[in-house]
Amino acid sequence: MADSKPGKSNALQREVTVTPELQAITGAGPLTRASVTSKVWDYIKKHDLQAKDDKRQIEPDAMLGKVIGTERISMFKMTAAISKHIK
Repeated sequence: MADSKPGKSNALQREVTVTPELQAITGAGPLTRASVTSKVWDYIKKHDLQAKDDKRQIEPDAMLGKVIGTERISMFKMTAAISKHIK
């Protein structure tokens, strides 16, 4: 017998609800956690929000600042900040 359960998905593929502030960046759902992260990165790249001197640093604009704060933030800490807007 196999131990895996059919239809069971991992956390990145589970649909989530996002706050209105995050929805302004990602668009309307339903969204998976993975697609939320991807859409945030699309936004960052489209609006050129990576620091010129260190691409691992994000310099949020007003809209992204409502989600992750207005200060420069490491891309590693950004994920934790975004998770506060995901249910």
